Amino acid sequence: MPSKRYKKALEMVDLNKVYPLQPAIELLKKFPKTKFDQSVEIAFKLGVDPKHSDQMVRGTVPLPHGSGKKVRVLVFAREGAAADAARAAEAEFVGFEDMIKKCSDGWVDFDVAIATPEAMSEVRKLGKVLGPRGLMPNPKTGTVTDDTGKAVKEVKAGRVEFKVDKGGNVHVPVGKVSFQENHLAENTLSVVEAVTKARPASVKGIFIRSCTLAGTMSPPVRLDIRSLVPSA
Repeated sequence: MPSKRYKKALEMVDLNKVYPLQPAIELLKKFPKTKFDQSVEIAFKLGVDPKHSDQMVRGTVPLPHGSGKKVRVLVFAREGAAADAARAAEAEFVGFEDMIKKCSDGWVDFDVAIATPEAMSEVRKLGKVLGPRGLMPNPKTGTVTDDTGKAVKEVKAGRVEFKVDKGGNVHVPVGKVSFQENHLAENTLSVVEAVTKARPASVKGIFIRSCTLAGTMSPPVRLDIRSLVPSA
């Protein structure tokens, strides 16, 4: 059953209306408050069929104002320059055999995993543990690299990943409800632009079918995607 707070927020939204970005953010911030600072997420319904490999949509995007979330980073690297750089960039966990053993035992208490190309030969064996949780390092998202220091800094500064799910949806965090309105707007526009650019060449017709903005515990607000991306 929806809470009284949620029901009150729902009364403030016209579910049949699409809102320009700024009014949508203003509405989101007017919803009854929760006891914690909610994350704000943008959700896309895309005109793709993820069953076809040539219609996969994924990528990364740096949020200009960060995600507002403390990101715990694990770096798989042998002792040496890459491991030292990861520690200097303040990665929470750095190691190789010890971290692989820990993960193989089921430990996944981190948000992003980064690996050197050399380490990937062993890290790939963790597919059943890391894969389902979206934690497997991937060259396409910049998480397989020898420049571990740069990768750690980018992730901690607010670089987020996105990937279409089986239903053709993409969910991406864009900040916290407490963010300034213009910061939420700029983060959201960065994500919209990145997802739009990730459109597969094989996709015909409408790419972004619908788009909503929502807090962790708030109703979704439908966005007028045409006002953001006229060619969407």
